[in-house]
Amino acid sequence: MQNPNSLKQEFLKKWMMGLQIYTTTNENMTVAERKTAIKLSADIALASSRNCATRWSRAVIARSSVDNRSCLVANGVLGRGLCERVKQISNLKITRSSWSSGKIVKRSRRVWRRRRRRNKCMAAVTIARRLVQRRTKVLRGLVPGGEFMDEISLIEETLDYMSALQAQVDVMRFLASAYNPSSSS
Repeated sequence: MQNPNSLKQEFLKKWMMGLQIYTTTNENMTVAERKTAIKLSADIALASSRNCATRWSRAVIARSSVDNRSCLVANGVLGRGLCERVKQISNLKITRSSWSSGKIVKRSRRVWRRRRRRNKCMAAVTIARRLVQRRTKVLRGLVPGGEFMDEISLIEETLDYMSALQAQVDVMRFLASAYNPSSSS
């Protein structure tokens, strides 16, 4: 993992770069557009500060590179070549059809298991396993790109994503306190 201070510095530098790119394309922004600009720039900066080395960072960049304006920001922060390469890598990893066929197989296994267990009482191990599976499913929905990861990779990516989010929150709190009008009087 990267040093938290260097991660914060890298995030702040790329976030400001993304905000500058976004605001130069549209100078008269509404509050909703400003919110979108801040969120988009923060997401791209956070992902690019990890140098696209993690799956979640590639998923964030690929997801944000759909819209024309967000693609412009991503290209400006990452460079056009890296942005295109990340989109290609994320498209090649796994397709929706293979993911949904996996869901069909899992569903048929689930039905078979239910039939087998009808007369048996549920053991504590089974209850614990179901609880872990439910929580893993929730975690897959929270981590960008987590839908296609195995459990070990999901935990590693979650830890990295959490540390990156903590760095993002720290930088944003620092900026908010620096620009707070009550602290300057």
